[in-house]
Amino acid sequence: MNLNKIGSVKNRNILFLQGPMGQFFKNLEKMFLAKDANTFRIGLNVGDYFYALKHSYVPYRGTPDAWPDFIMAFLQEHNIEMIMLFGDCRYYQATAIYAAKNLGLEVFVFEEGYIRPDYITMERYGVNDYSLIPKEAQFYEQIDLLELTKPRSTESSTLKRQVSAITYYLLADFMSWRYPNYKHHRDLNAVLEFYLGWRSAFRKIIYAYKERGLLHKIKTTYANNYFFVPLQTHNDFQILQHSYYRSVETFIEDVLVSFSQHALTENMLVFKHHPVDRGRKDYSDFICQKAKELGIDMKRILVVHDVHLPTLLKNAIGTITINSTVGLSSLHHNTPTVAMGNAIYGFQGLSYGAEDLDVFWKDREPVNQELYLRFRQYLIVNTQINGSFYGKFFLDDVVESTD
Repeated sequence: MNLNKIGSVKNRNILFLQGPMGQFFKNLEKMFLAKDANTFRIGLNVGDYFYALKHSYVPYRGTPDAWPDFIMAFLQEHNIEMIMLFGDCRYYQATAIYAAKNLGLEVFVFEEGYIRPDYITMERYGVNDYSLIPKEAQFYEQIDLLELTKPRSTESSTLKRQVSAITYYLLADFMSWRYPNYKHHRDLNAVLEFYLGWRSAFRKIIYAYKERGLLHKIKTTYANNYFFVPLQTHNDFQILQHSYYRSVETFIEDVLVSFSQHALTENMLVFKHHPVDRGRKDYSDFICQKAKELGIDMKRILVVHDVHLPTLLKNAIGTITINSTVGLSSLHHNTPTVAMGNAIYGFQGLSYGAEDLDVFWKDREPVNQELYLRFRQYLIVNTQINGSFYGKFFLDDVVESTD
């Protein structure tokens, strides 16, 4: 499978910055060391230290204000040629990318896969709205469609993800005195995370009971008569950085207002919570309250939590999201999609924008499947790696691929 070309790493100086919670960056660093690279790993808390190779580990205990000068000096002092990091919107990572660009260095950003399952994303300099991939239909219309190899199963483990997160938060929180100036991009509270994890597990059981029979109704009674609204996590950088929304509630209200004024009276709205927010947020009361204020018949509103996502997408007449990768899945299932924020698939011909929402309820064109398939192929070839942060990862694909 073709990916972003990295080329030979022999004798190259490579910096790994923080990384996803768990062993992923540690294993990736081992691979580069085996290919005779010189590696460094900067960590910002004890969780980073725990999941790092100790011989290459460099702790940063300075203040956030001092970080820009530190990272610039580090890159120059060690003749760094390439940076690998996870998440391009976090302060420390974004600052490192800025410094690297000024020095003309390569940066590879990892994120969860645009195409799921069995892929993760790796792009030069940025992902999502910071991605360098073209956003014009004309570009993709010139691409020849190929028969891509089916990805190998990564056997991604939810348990492994959870254990990695719990371990990371416990160490980073309870030993925060080792890095007293560190500012995490989210709440760094191990006790709170444990409680939220427990509440999520409990709610999952409750929702399974409450939502029994709903899947059948989605495929029969409600099929082809509802618009689907997948909610993103409340603190998603995709929302905070790549849209004008500053809360999920504001997005929900915009959708409800437009629906109340422009949708056909026989159509429904189905909202689905993000599973990551299961223990943190429940927007059910907010949605129902706003719908009542707008005079919407409550028989037209359905709020779900754990109903099978592909089934919801297949049976919807349209999907409205901010910029979630669920939008790509929606297009894959031939369901017209509105992206209210900045999305990699948010260009004319493939999806609709926020300015189209009022019309979208009554007037939608079918998904241009040929354009979607060309776009999807380009994403896989140029930005996706067959692997998982918490499962199998086919490491050789990273280095041996070409553009």
